This record gives sequence, structure tokens and C-alpha cells, in this order.
Amino acid sequence: MTTSHSQTKDYLLGGRVEIAQPDEGYRVSIDAVFLAAAVAPKAGARVLDVGCGDGGATLCLAWRASETRIDGLDLRPDAIDRFSDSVERNGWSDRVHGFVHDIAEGPPDRFDMACDWVISNPPYLPAERMDHRDRGGALNPGTTETMPLSQWIAFMAGCLKDGGNFAVVHRADRITDLLAALSLHAGDIKVFPLWPRTGVSAKRVIVTARKGARGPAEILGGLVLHDDDGGFTRAAQEVLNEGQALMPD
Repeated sequence: MTTSHSQTKDYLLGGRVEIAQPDEGYRVSIDAVFLAAAVAPKAGARVLDVGCGDGGATLCLAWRASETRIDGLDLRPDAIDRFSDSVERNGWSDRVHGFVHDIAEGPPDRFDMACDWVISNPPYLPAERMDHRDRGGALNPGTTETMPLSQWIAFMAGCLKDGGNFAVVHRADRITDLLAALSLHAGDIKVFPLWPRTGVSAKRVIVTARKGARGPAEILGGLVLHDDDGGFTRAAQEVLNEGQALMPD
């Protein structure tokens, strides 16, 4: 599949995964790669990526979990076109698919309580927050919530089987909102901070949880992204370039 939109051909996981992206505007960040590394589906599991965009997390997970069926949902047809193009380029059309869907409409029948894992890299900030606007005051696309985070998480819960797993990457300064939303549906919550450098407050967290569970929350040790010289740490490189798993099962 090809699209009429101007796009570039890029690579993730040290060249192991090919991805089509727009040549301008919002592009896949390392957040998506780390999200995929936090997911540990069993063979034959069904995974859904909510708000998949161009498919950064989905494609990385498809490489890591070769016996897993993975689907992606996004509101934007152009993003799903690029995602589907990437799926075809990587040779995964038999088990990875993208669908256009507005999550405000609730779970589609095909995903209603059907998935073993539901993952997401949601928009990070509500529209009233000013720290994600460009210098002209315009909202940065791809980062602005169109619905409350609690509604986004509720959609994910509606797509999960009982006992299924959530995985979400988000800003560390939204952790209160994220935990409040997840706790309505899940327990066994694990928070994995991504520290920019040693001794520096985390900017991102990856949070996993199990639907219907009642176990306590746990804060894990996390991972330091950068050495003092600004380069990625060896642990970060193993995830970003070699496709290593991030979190314990």
C-alpha cells in the first residue's frame, strides 16, 4: 500500500524495523520503542495499540513478538495508511493490521473484551496546557488530548479480556491522572520510570496493570537513558537498537 502524503522511510531497532513517516510534523519518538519493550505477550496473544499513529510501538512489538497478532487503531486515515504501508514493507500483513476508528465511539465489536494486551502512547496534555504549543501558540499535533485521559483508559479497558494487561507510556507529571484512571479498572500496577540522567527527575513513565486485579502498586527501578556525555546508556541502547525487553514479567 502507498499513500499520497509526502513521507520518509526510516528505521527502528537498529535497522530491524522499517517505518513510513510524514516528512514534517509529529514523528515517532523513543517513547514508542520503550512502550513496545514493556510488553510481554505469550505466543498466540492478541494485542491492540490504541492511538497507534504511524505504528512505532506496534511495529517494534511485531518484530519482538513474532507469534502475536497485533492491531492498531487511530482516528487519522493518513496515519493508518502509512502504518499499513510499513506493515507491508516489513512482511507482517498476515498478523498486523490497522483500522481507522474514533475511540469516542467506544470499542468496535471486533475488539470488545477481546484482547490480551492493550497498549497506548496517548496524547500527553490537555488543550489548556500551554507547554506543548509552538511559538505561535498553535497546538502541536499528536500531543493534544481530544478527550479526558480517564475516557481513553476506559476505552482500553473495554477492549481487554478479564485479566488482560494494560501498558501505557506517559509524561511523569501526569502520573496522578494516569494511576487514578487505571485504578478504576485494574490492579497489580507497576510504574517504570525513564530517568533522563542519574539524579534527574523522570520525564516519562511506563505503567502496566492487569484488568480486574486487586494487587498493590509497585514502583520499579526504571532505566537511565543518558550518560553524562549525552549519549545513550548501554541499557538504553539494548532496548532502542537491539530490541531487548524492558520490564520483568
